[in-house]
Amino acid sequence: MPVLAGLLNSCAPTQYVQLHPVSGPVAPINGRLVTKASADSVEVIASYEREDMEFLALDIEVKNRTTSPIDLNPVDFQAEWLTENRETLNLAGKSSIREAADPEYESGRTAFKIKKEERRLRTAKILNTVLLVAVVASDITSSSSQRTNRDFGSWASNRIGHDAGYSLIQAKRVIDRGVFDDRMQRYQFEEYRWRQLALKRSIVQPGESVRGFVYLQKVNEAAFLNLSYPTGSGTSISLLFEQTISKTKPR
Repeated sequence: MPVLAGLLNSCAPTQYVQLHPVSGPVAPINGRLVTKASADSVEVIASYEREDMEFLALDIEVKNRTTSPIDLNPVDFQAEWLTENRETLNLAGKSSIREAADPEYESGRTAFKIKKEERRLRTAKILNTVLLVAVVASDITSSSSQRTNRDFGSWASNRIGHDAGYSLIQAKRVIDRGVFDDRMQRYQFEEYRWRQLALKRSIVQPGESVRGFVYLQKVNEAAFLNLSYPTGSGTSISLLFEQTISKTKPR
């Protein structure tokens, strides 16, 4: 898809984040390093997928090996960012423990941003029309005056000024449309991400599993990420990832 490719290229970072699982049994599967952990008959399988704009996407599968349904909510996944010594990272007064993104909430935010951008373009079109009417009126008035006075110098100056006004309005129209198209491409991709790719809230029946992407806010200062998921008894399933940052895009 050319539009999607263009969007992803335009959002390409100058530094690339990579997460490597360093806990549990780690195995390469389909080019990804995959790890897993379990507690209370609940198993979480995880691998790092990619950077996704302001998020890190992890491919997560949750298996219910209990005898009761599980109410799975992606925001129950928590990321604790750690230093090289695996101590809690100090984030200038902000908590180093972050909930995963809520796909329903983020989808609603994206819908709001789409409507806001559509209103912005409508307002810009109205303003451009008002500016064009003003320039046309000025052009007609001044041209009539110049024909009466028959002053070629004034007529040429007037023509240059109004032609520049027409050109500026046209340029503004092109810029307004370009900004709209760029933002809408991003928002449409965000909408697709939250509706189609993200792990959704669901009831996981005994013997069943669900899979999807869990999105975590990026924290470039961290050296490790401890991902945890609570079970019904209050025990947490933990998976540890090492974070590296490079200027070379990972293969």
